[in-house]
Amino acid sequence: MISIEEFLKYLTIIALSTFKFVGGPLAGVGFGYSIVVTALCTFIGMMTTVILFTSFNKQINGLSKRFLSGKNKRVFTKKNRRFVKVWNQYGLKGVAFLTPLLLTPIGGTILANSFSSNKKLIIQYMAISGFFWSFVITTILFYFGNLIKSFLPI
Repeated sequence: MISIEEFLKYLTIIALSTFKFVGGPLAGVGFGYSIVVTALCTFIGMMTTVILFTSFNKQINGLSKRFLSGKNKRVFTKKNRRFVKVWNQYGLKGVAFLTPLLLTPIGGTILANSFSSNKKLIIQYMAISGFFWSFVITTILFYFGNLIKSFLPI
């Protein structure tokens, strides 16, 4: 049985990974957890976001339109053009692959849901990407974290 303190540390890793993927590995390595525990918690965090945003995509779109209606919302922004360019170049597989690195789990999932209606494929590709990158990033931080710290001006 794990203590409440341990449970809250796991939840911290998961919660950080729901918003910013690299936050999970940073917290897990900082807490001193193993690569496997950290990577799995990071993966769970990302997939929580992906599943929620994919499952409730219509409701989220409805809420955003409701709160943003009446505002002068430009359609052709620099950010929107960049999203379309990424989608046109790489498609769903590319967006899923880039989500943990460049996009946030929320941003990547919204982008994927904006251009694809196949929820099963979105979840599948995001799961493969999240699983791969959670282990890669956690392993890099686990073994090279001190080396990375030495280059930071802190």
